[in-house]
Parts: sequence; structure tokens; C-alpha cells
Amino acid sequence: MKISYNWLKQFIKTDLPAGQAGKSPDEISHILTGTGLEVESVERMQSIAGGLEGLIVGYVKECVQHPNADRLRITKVDVGTGADLQVVCGAVNVAAGQKVIVATVGTTVHPVSGEPFKINTSKIRGEVSEGMICAEDEIGLGESLDGIMVLDKNAVVGTKAKDYFKVEDDHMFEIGLTPNRADAASHLGVARDLAAYLKTTIELPDVTGFKTDNHDRTIPVVVENETACPRYSAVTISGIEVKDSPDWLKNRLRTIGIRPINNVVDITNYVLHDLGQPLHAFDADAIKGGKVVVKNCKEGTSFTTLDGVERKLSADDLMICDAESPMCIAGVFGGIGSGVKDSTKNIFLESAYFNAVSVRKTSKRHGLKTDASFRFERGTDPEMTVFALKRAALLIKEFAGGKISSEISDFYPSVAEPFDVELSYNNTDRLIGKSIPREEIKAILTGLGIKIKAENKEGLQLQVPTYKVDVTREVDVIEEILRIYGYNNIEIPMQIKASLNYSPKPDKELVQHQIADMLTANGFDEILSNSLTKSAYAENADETVRILNPLSSDLDAMRQTLLYSGLEAISYNQNRRKLDLKFYEFGKTYHLIGGKYKENQCLALFLTGEKQSEQWNHQNKPVSFYTIKAAAEAIINRLNIRNLSVKDSENKDFSFGLSYYKGEKILVEFGSLSKAVLKKLDIDKEVYFANFNWDLVLKSIRDNSISYKEVSKFPSVRRDLSMLVDSNVSFGILKLIAQRLKQNILKEINVFDVYEGNKLPEGKKSYALSFTFQDEEKTLTDKQIDDIMQKLIINFEKEAGAEIRK
Repeated sequence: MKISYNWLKQFIKTDLPAGQAGKSPDEISHILTGTGLEVESVERMQSIAGGLEGLIVGYVKECVQHPNADRLRITKVDVGTGADLQVVCGAVNVAAGQKVIVATVGTTVHPVSGEPFKINTSKIRGEVSEGMICAEDEIGLGESLDGIMVLDKNAVVGTKAKDYFKVEDDHMFEIGLTPNRADAASHLGVARDLAAYLKTTIELPDVTGFKTDNHDRTIPVVVENETACPRYSAVTISGIEVKDSPDWLKNRLRTIGIRPINNVVDITNYVLHDLGQPLHAFDADAIKGGKVVVKNCKEGTSFTTLDGVERKLSADDLMICDAESPMCIAGVFGGIGSGVKDSTKNIFLESAYFNAVSVRKTSKRHGLKTDASFRFERGTDPEMTVFALKRAALLIKEFAGGKISSEISDFYPSVAEPFDVELSYNNTDRLIGKSIPREEIKAILTGLGIKIKAENKEGLQLQVPTYKVDVTREVDVIEEILRIYGYNNIEIPMQIKASLNYSPKPDKELVQHQIADMLTANGFDEILSNSLTKSAYAENADETVRILNPLSSDLDAMRQTLLYSGLEAISYNQNRRKLDLKFYEFGKTYHLIGGKYKENQCLALFLTGEKQSEQWNHQNKPVSFYTIKAAAEAIINRLNIRNLSVKDSENKDFSFGLSYYKGEKILVEFGSLSKAVLKKLDIDKEVYFANFNWDLVLKSIRDNSISYKEVSKFPSVRRDLSMLVDSNVSFGILKLIAQRLKQNILKEINVFDVYEGNKLPEGKKSYALSFTFQDEEKTLTDKQIDDIMQKLIINFEKEAGAEIRK
């Protein structure tokens, strides 16, 4: 992006107090780079190439036919030095009495096309020529090939051409604008950063003089696609004269590499680079039906753009249309039939806010990259449309004449609200790595246009202006503070601080590879499924992350679980007679909770069919609940995760299942999937499923400290206990009751038999439990073990209603 130094000075005084005027552009370059706007180069520019050095206004005193050439003339030219120059000229329009531009001997001329060349004294067909009478294309002033440039009769002989044409010296900054700095895609945007750094203010152009002169050319506007066009502002100006722009305007555009065209088009380009708001001017007399419609056209509609290329429109392309046909690709490129021409007398001036995604897709679809699309697809300021429209309308009135012949039409159904952000001073200090004085933080934010709504000792409540489209979070605001404060002002600490109590986090990739290797070694195959899925699979519709432009109705949401993508893989394989399946998948799930997006990392296991393929030396056995339980517990044991509690799963996806808790959160749940779930994918075989909260698994590894101790030299003792309990009492409850005794010598508690049948009372079941005892320092006596067993029996009877079977 090209930025003019002189143009910046319209908004702000950029000369630094400590610097010399000649060095100011270099100093400004360093400031801009320091604030995040990387200046890739600084180039001295002149509004006209070469600055017209050595060119002088002359007066043609005589003009006679060359004696040796029919197409040449010999002229005597007064250039104000007291001695006339003889110049041989081949232009057909040269004549005595004209004021012209003369390139004297020694001058280097910079033509519009071709390389610069030097003027020397020469003989042309035997006659001496002491210079050159110049055409506008020969000195970089235009592209006319109609002969020499004839000046106004009031031009003063001897005046330097650079003074006559008001050649301007300038410097051009080439800035590598990053995609997140849409607010800086204009001279105003760059000036805002500069003003914040210099602790000064911005001076905006004055538009208070805007007023409607009459209502002779009111053109109604209808916006049919409010999503793609949230705001559309326009005004009509009548009785204009399309002609060349004033020199200052041409100079501004040339400095940033834009070729001047005419006053109306140049003004729209000027305002775009001035304020960052793209504009488009239509010939009002070419608008058929007397109205403008913002809509999408039918697929395949033909449209010829300003470059003369006929294009086939997509139904997704937003178009600016009249009552009969499209006139402009919204935010991208105008049409050949509705643009401003030399004969245009009335214009319809547009200033709109288009959806960034819509413009980006249209621009890419048609291969059109324009200054307008560059800004729209990054995000413009919806609050700038009317201001920019008034600015352009006043400039057009000043330099093209005419009258404002309508009120401003402003379609703006949903007003864009500034972003509210809470800033914590502690977070600011932590992320920046330095405590910045609070008053300086507030001064920086105010300088950037960020309003302070409230303040307390912890931080600030802020309102971010709409032009800062990428500043929506606290971290974004902290980045803004750091940019202006200066990265170079963050000192490197003199001391290195370290903690001896450091516990490294587990290597996520390594842990995942270890478990993947283990599962693969046990006959599992890894699958990788699409994160996009059907919204119908959502477990909680309110948490669904929906796709705005889905590829199909089957891929209209982000998945909330790995369950259905795995079942789709099982269904696909079973339909192809692959019935014995063991799958695992690492993947993310996506949720919208409280207006914020959240991602969870999960591991899913799937089992169906036989445990292993049929062989001569073993009988086929189908997978069961205990197969999936063994697989889940193998992972838990491999990662040495302890202190889990077990409960019956409340997940309705299971016909029966268990949940293992780490604290209050489910680490893994597994079981047999219900027929209702399997029916959704037409699966008639039993499927077992396990779902790990992988984020919690990794955290549990980190929290789990390993301690080592010597293997006991003394024997262990086992005691068994059989009891009758209510059928809703799980082994997990009984194990928890036993563990609450907190007996160090009780090493293991296991269940070796469970019975439920007709021989037991209704609603009852029988457990047979084993208890293993061992002391690290001595051999246990029967009395010690009997005392503990008696306490266990009392607790089981009291807390679980158990009836001990003798």
C-alpha cells in the first residue's frame, strides 16, 4: 500500500520537533514501522517525473518552413534570457504567437513512455536546433499525441515549468499492510496511528457545508440482500462538467501510483485513499427505470465490466442494478454501460458497506482485484459511508460544478454497535512483560479512538470504534497498547527467574502416539472423519456451531461428538460385508456455549462383531461390554491415571454404560449403544463405544505425580466376603465405602462374582468381593485382619444396606 507524506500532513503535523525537515520522512518511516505498519521502502516522488527540471515557458516569435524538410519548422523562441533560441520543430500545430514549454540544452526529459533522454545542441537537416518545444507526452504531463503543448496566453515567459505546473515534491511510503490492519488501509488510518504515537490529534476534512440544493433527481434505492449489504448510502448530483482534475488532485494520485482520469473518477479514488471508503459514481441518465436495486442476479447472467470483458455472474454475486439490468459488481468493479463518461451531466454517487466475505468470494470468483475489493474484503467502517459521501459530493461540486439534487439516501436497518471490551491491568502487564503506567495506557487508548466508559483499580471498560474491525477481545486491545507504546521500550530483564518446583507438561503428541501405537497393536484401526456433519446429529441444538454457507445439507454443522462419524464408518464397512471392526479416532468437537466457541479434544473407541477373526485354534466370541471396558481401562492404566470414581452412565446414547470421573468431570464413558442411536444409521449389529475427554486425560497425567517404594518382604493375605444388596448398588459404591476406612494395609478390592436371578429376592443382587491385605513392615495377624473385616461389614450394612451372606 502506497502512502504520501504530504497527504499525511493534511491530517496531522508530521514533522518531529527534534528532526530536520529533510529527515522527517525517514523518521516517520521508523515510527510507522515501530507501530506495526512496516514501511518496506521510502521513495522521493515528484508529481511529474523529473520534476520538469530545465523546462521553461517560452514564446514563439517566428515560425518558418524548414528549407530542407517539408514536415519541419524553424522557430525563434524567447525563453526570457535575452537571447532567442532557434529550435527545429516537427509538430504540425506549432505557430508564431504561442506560449510553449521549451526544453533547453542539457535538460533531461522524462516522457510518459520510454526512457528519459537528454537534450543537446544538434543539426537537423542542416539547421541548428538549440532545444525542443515539448508535447505533453514528452514531458510526462499526459498522453496526447496531437502536437506540442500550447499554454494559456497569460503564461509568463521565462517561468520555470515546475512552478507553472506547481510540481510537488513528496515522499512515498510503501507499507506492507497485514490483513488484520483493515483500519489502516487509508491515509486517515495511518495518520491515526501516527497521531497516537505523537500524542496529537487528527484533523478530519470539514463536511459541514454539505446541503441539498434541490430535489430534482431523487433516485430511490431498494436493498434486497441486507446480509450482503448492511448499509447503502447515495446522493444525486446534477449539472456537472466532466473535465481534468486540478493539479493538486492529480499530484496526490500520481504520488501513490494512480493515473488521473477525470475530475469525478479522480475524486472517488481520492476519497477512497483519503478516508478508506470506496465510492462509485454512476451516470444517472444511464439508470433505467429511475431506481437502483441492490440484489443477486440469476446464475449465468451476462455482464460486461469496465475492462470490456463479458463475465457470467454467479447467483451469489451481489450486484448494483437498475430496473432492468445489472450496472456494477458490488464492491468490486463497475460496468461498462453505467460509468462516468466525458458527456455525463448527472451522477448517482454511491457509498456503501458490503459484507467482507461476499466481496472476497466474488472478487476471487471473477479474478478481479481492485482498490475497492482490497478494502471491502478486509472490512470497512460502516459509520464512514455518509461522511465520505458528503466529502466526495462537496469536492465534485467544487471541481465539476453542479448541484446536489437529492437528500442522502441511507439504507441502514441494523446500526453497527461499537465493541465492548473489558481490559484488566494485570493481564496487560502479564502479556506485555512490563507494567506500563496506567495514565499512559489511557492516553494511548484515547489517542487510538478507543473510548473509556468506566474505570476501577482492576482495569477499564472500553468501547472500541467500528473502524477497528479486528479489535474485539482483550488481547487485541493489549496488542494496540503495545504497538503504540513501542516494542523497543520493553526491556530485557537483567535476571533470569526460574522455579525449582517445575513440573513439565506432558508432550501431547507423544502421549497420543503412545496410545495410538497401543491400540493399533491390539487390533484397532485408526479412522479420520470429517469435522463437518449433519446438524441432526447434534446432542444439544443450542450448542450447535452452524456453517453459514454449507457445501450440502449433510455438512451444515460442526460435530459435537465423534460418535456419529464413527458409526458412519461402521455402517459403510458393514454394508461391504466387513463385520468385525475395531476403530479409534482422535479428533475435536465444537460447541457454542454462552455465545463463545469452544473446542474439545476427544478419543473415541468403537467395537462391533467378533473379538478376532476366525481361526482353527479358538472359538469365535463376540465383543462385549467387558471388551470395551478392558480397552478403556488399558488406556487409563497405561497413562497411570489414578483416583477415579465409577458411576452408571446417564448418557442416553447407551443402553448400558459406565462413567469414570476425575473429580467432578467425566474422564471416559463407555458402554453398549442404544438401538435408537444405531437405527439412525441402519446398523443392526451391537456396537460398543467409549469416549475419552482427552483434554482432561492430558491434565490428569500432568497432575499425577509418581512415587516409588520398596516391594514389601512380607506376605499378603486375602479375605472374601459375599453380600446381598439392592440391585441399584454398584461395585463402585462398595469400593468407595471400603476405601473410606483409610486402612494402609488394605491394598486391593476386587469383585469376582455377581449374581442376579430367580433364587434371590426381587430387586436384589449378590456380590462376592475379595480384599487383599499387606503390611510393609511386619506379618499381619488374624486378629488385625478380622478387626478390619468387621469394620467393613458394619459399614457395608450401614451405608449400602448390605446383608452379609455366611
